[in-house]
Amino acid sequence: MAQDPPAQDLMRYEAMAQDALRGVVKTALKRAAAPDGLPGAHHFYITFKTEAPGVSGPPDLLGKYPDEMTIVLQHQYWDLAPGETFFSVTLQFGGQPKRLSVPYAAVTRFYDPSVQFLLQFEAPAGEGRAADPEPAREEPAAGPPADGEAKIVSLDQFRKK
Repeated sequence: MAQDPPAQDLMRYEAMAQDALRGVVKTALKRAAAPDGLPGAHHFYITFKTEAPGVSGPPDLLGKYPDEMTIVLQHQYWDLAPGETFFSVTLQFGGQPKRLSVPYAAVTRFYDPSVQFLLQFEAPAGEGRAADPEPAREEPAAGPPADGEAKIVSLDQFRKK
């Protein structure tokens, strides 16, 4: 007896689950934006696709990271504004404050190292350059920001191999 092929997921459950988990990111950012800020030792590493629709920031900064960028929200961040579909935050890069706006759909990883909590998301539809022959760029290792500056770090050690 032949086995029937698996049914096609017309409900798109995987996409619904991804959206629901991005809600965790939104809620965490809303708590961080509260007057008390981040509680205890909590801090966030947020990786996003820089060329995803809706991502905005200084072209010189985004140009340095043509695929993905990781920001750290820990001690020095300003004007964190988590909205319904995106968040905005001001961080220092090279001693200069720069404002970024990132749709939750562009986020590919959210990590809170204080409690070893990690969420990984699929790249936004039509994004991602897995087939690009471009060599991987070396980025600074994870660590506390020095000189009050935001650091961009690689979270490759947390990727599934």
